[in-house]
Order: sequence, then structure tokens, then C-alpha cells
Amino acid sequence: MTRISVELVPRDIEVLKEEVKTIKEKLNDVDFINIPDLLSCDTRSWDGANIVKAYFDDVVPHLRAMDFDFTKELPIKDKLREYNIKEVLVIEGDPPQSMLYQVYPTISTDIIKKFSEEMPEITVYAGIDQYRSSMKEEEYRIRRKQLAGAKGFFTQPFFDMRYLEMYADLLDGLDIYWGVSPVLSERSVSYWRNKNNVIFPKDFEPTLEWNIEFARKVIEFARKHNHNVYLMPIKAKIMPYLEGVFAK
Repeated sequence: MTRISVELVPRDIEVLKEEVKTIKEKLNDVDFINIPDLLSCDTRSWDGANIVKAYFDDVVPHLRAMDFDFTKELPIKDKLREYNIKEVLVIEGDPPQSMLYQVYPTISTDIIKKFSEEMPEITVYAGIDQYRSSMKEEEYRIRRKQLAGAKGFFTQPFFDMRYLEMYADLLDGLDIYWGVSPVLSERSVSYWRNKNNVIFPKDFEPTLEWNIEFARKVIEFARKHNHNVYLMPIKAKIMPYLEGVFAK
């Protein structure tokens, strides 16, 4: 059965509560919430996930591998158990802007493996960045994460169904969450092109209508192939976007 996740950023606790409450009340298609771990937020992802647990049984906090010393036990084990968190998404993480923030030379496979050894009851997902290198090189990273213990994968946002279908062939048989994120301005287009190496399809338009229609295509594809979807309304107004995506 297809599962659909929505990413909510815990910048403000009261706003987060209102967002998740509204999604729970109005959108039956949303199965669970993802909480990123951003250094710009005071609330860590696992604490944000605990807030969301009041509304959704399933919440997936993101964990930045470089925040953890892989030579020591996972420092958040007690918190995850206290909050009854059953799933996490392990990503590499971006280096902090401030050198006052402690990071380690830890990569995602290190942390995935630690979960396999120290908290095997937790389902660990890993990331796929289909833009950082060739498909061959990314497949190698994916297989290494599988060997470390990853049970499924969340992709970076797709904007082209043809490219998504190529990755669907490559990832056949894996538990995949296809990423979708609305891009609604020329500035955002430039960011994705220059920062993340995205090539947008010829028919792309940075409009709410185009992005809603594309998300609906991805969901249709996922349901047809028993995959999953990961919606990231990063810059969009959350409810107008989601209500458009799930309009009957």
C-alpha cells in the first residue's frame, strides 16, 4: 500500500502544532510526517517528532550523520524510546556555517550500521540524491546503505517523470519514497539548478498549478507501482498546495 509523507519544519512549535493538526483533520491521504533536523531551528527533529506524535502515530525525524560520533553509543537512544519513535531517516548533513557547532567525520552508513547494532527495533531509511553524481555512482551508494541496514529510501525532489521512471527501473524491488517539492519562483529555479544540478523539463513552470499537477502524477505513478511519496512544501503555503494535490 502506498504511504504518503509530508515534511514539516519545526521552526515554531505553535505553528508546527497548527500545521499538523490541520493536516490530520483535513487530509486523509497523508499517512505520516517527516521532521527535518535543521541547524537554523532551535527544536531538534526528534523533539519535533514527539510533538507531532500527538496527532500522527507515525513520524520520521531526520538525523544528520555528521552530528554523531560514530565511536560512541547513539546519544539519542533514550529520547527515541521515550517518544516511541519507530522510524528515522539518516542523511549525511550539510556542514554548519558556524565553526562553534561540533560535527564529526561520520557518514550515513556509519549511523545506519549503529542503529542496526544498537536499536534494531527502529526502521532506518536513507537518502538518495539523484543529482550529485551519475546513476551508477548513486546506485553504489544505495547498495552500501542497504548493506549497512537501510530498509528504504527517500529521494531528493523529482521534477521530471522521465527521470523518475529511469530511477524506478534502477531501484526496482526497494522501498522507495519519491520526493516532490514545489518550486514557485525563478529564484528557486536558479537555486535548484545551481546548487543541486537539477535540469528542469521543457514544460516546467514555477507555478502552483504546474507543481500540483506534477505531484498528482507522481502519486498516481507510486500507487500504480506500490511505491510511496514524500511531499516537501518547502517554500509553498502548505495547505493550498496539499489541498490542490489531494483534491478529488
